[in-house]
Amino acid sequence: MSLKVVAAGAAATAVAEFVPQLVADKVASRLFAKDFTLWGKDAEAESSIRLGWTSSAVDSAPLVSGILELREEFASLGVNRFVLCGMGGSSLAPEVITLTAGVELVVLDSTDPDQVNAALSGDLARTAIVVSSKSGSTVETDSQKRIFEQAFTQAGIPATERIVIVTDPGSPMEAAATTDGYRIFNADPTVGGRYSALTAFGLVPSGLAGADIATLLAEAHEVAELLASDSAENPGLVLGAALAHTAGGNGYRDKVGIVLDGTSIVGLGDWAEQLIAESTGKLGVGVLPVVLAPNSPEVSAKPADLLLARVVAEATSSQGDEITISGSLGAQFLLWEVATAVASRLLQVNPFDQPDVESAKIAARAMLNERAEIAAPTFVDGSVEVRSSSLDVSAANDVAQALKLLLDQLDTDGYVSIHAYLDRTSVPEAYELRDVFANASGRPTTFGWAPRFLHSTGQYHKGGPKQGVYLQLVAKGEADLPVPGRDFTFGELIASQAAGDASVLGALPRPVLTLTLGDVANDLAAIKAALS
Repeated sequence: MSLKVVAAGAAATAVAEFVPQLVADKVASRLFAKDFTLWGKDAEAESSIRLGWTSSAVDSAPLVSGILELREEFASLGVNRFVLCGMGGSSLAPEVITLTAGVELVVLDSTDPDQVNAALSGDLARTAIVVSSKSGSTVETDSQKRIFEQAFTQAGIPATERIVIVTDPGSPMEAAATTDGYRIFNADPTVGGRYSALTAFGLVPSGLAGADIATLLAEAHEVAELLASDSAENPGLVLGAALAHTAGGNGYRDKVGIVLDGTSIVGLGDWAEQLIAESTGKLGVGVLPVVLAPNSPEVSAKPADLLLARVVAEATSSQGDEITISGSLGAQFLLWEVATAVASRLLQVNPFDQPDVESAKIAARAMLNERAEIAAPTFVDGSVEVRSSSLDVSAANDVAQALKLLLDQLDTDGYVSIHAYLDRTSVPEAYELRDVFANASGRPTTFGWAPRFLHSTGQYHKGGPKQGVYLQLVAKGEADLPVPGRDFTFGELIASQAAGDASVLGALPRPVLTLTLGDVANDLAAIKAALS
């Protein structure tokens, strides 16, 4: 399958404006030569150690045989169920790879006690765990690793036989895993998490689960020469120019709606969402990615500040103000990485740092360490507790009125962002609220399962344009799980993460409405009905 990007309308205008200069500046060839000066002096320290992804298709090839050998070893032991413990870039690419390949991988990227329990409840006798973290200091991943270690030990299964570690060389996790006797796959330390699809982080869990990772790398390698070419036909330059089609005084769009429309690739938008948001959303600028379906309200309404990017089976033409994209999954991974790096150059931001992600982590840790009391609700409506930050809901008497007050804060260029601190395995219907809010607000609406979005789009919410209004959905929950060897539970951890992020957003200030649901399924239905 050839890699194509076709632009029309406003997208074609952006391409005509930006691509000639990108070609003249030899941006593509310099990128693949790992020229760390492309994003300005302030970005050089970070970019000088973050360009390994441009050669990952070749550099990662030696990993394949070891991954497949381990898969055969597990199969000989009757182990054919794999659980991935990872957050953000460590989990999003493997989910896309395995969904597209049609093979099973349980992705545990949550601290919700019910979701952790669901992952634990599978047949441990045939289960192996991949624990993925660049640093090993990620509290969610450490907590997940601990509870699986406990589960294997209690089942009489040596944890060292069933847990595989993926981490950077020299990381604290590598040191601990070496001491404990775990199998270790080292990732490329010159690749940041959101650019790591074609490194050990993407390949190890996907290959163990049964995806054809050798072909995935070959697909990326096949298009590398095209994406490195200083040519107006380079699809990476074309897509990058369209993504940077920002609202900086020229009526340009600063939001991109990613629509999978007839392609065999599954879930690419969720992976690209992190890549684009975390790379570009800083210094008050950025491109807001909005993951859409072909029938999403924004696709027909076409907000003036939203550019549609359709991923299709074969891009032959594009209509309206759209970009149309086609290519194999490996090719698409490299394409979007190149395009995001190019767009970041045009936006004059460093695509490899994430200065605002840490703020929510610090706030969550502080609340957890201090056991800070979560503020009393402003009011209670049925089984829903209502709280807010940087949003006055004192005039509201019920959830419907509070939601109206939140949406009243939207500007004409604003967006709605829903953060679901819920078990996505038991209440996937929560995602239906995305379309409901898009219809009710008439504005682009994003939806993030929490806490995983904190490692991705959370950067854009704090560092990007001050346009958003934020709805937190939190499960009150009765069941909980202690984290082995720690003095907190999974329930306390996810509650601290929600409260911490709300406090950081509110301090910026960004309006946040937090609904704590006592009866999750019924309360979600009531919220939907209130807006419908």
